[in-house]
Amino acid sequence: MIDSATFIAILFIAATTYLTRILGYVLLKNRTLTNKQRQIMQVVPGCVLISVIAPYFVKDNPADMIAIVITLLAASRFSLLPTVAISMASAAVLRMLLI
Repeated sequence: MIDSATFIAILFIAATTYLTRILGYVLLKNRTLTNKQRQIMQVVPGCVLISVIAPYFVKDNPADMIAIVITLLAASRFSLLPTVAISMASAAVLRMLLI
């Protein structure tokens, strides 16, 4: 069974993620954005996600550090779905081999 504190944390994280997505549309609905501004708005959710999870990975675990590098390389070459698959597979394999 899931711990109540964990469940509440998940609910708050989900609500925060949803609100950040919706607020962008609400605040910018009557504005015309340039192409550059649209590109920036598309990468903001990924930047927020990285800023939330990055501190967890900045530690003494070499498997996670190598997986981050592999993920960054994949993200610079592929779209989101292949990048997620590559990052999950690399993290799993490296953790199995190095931990």
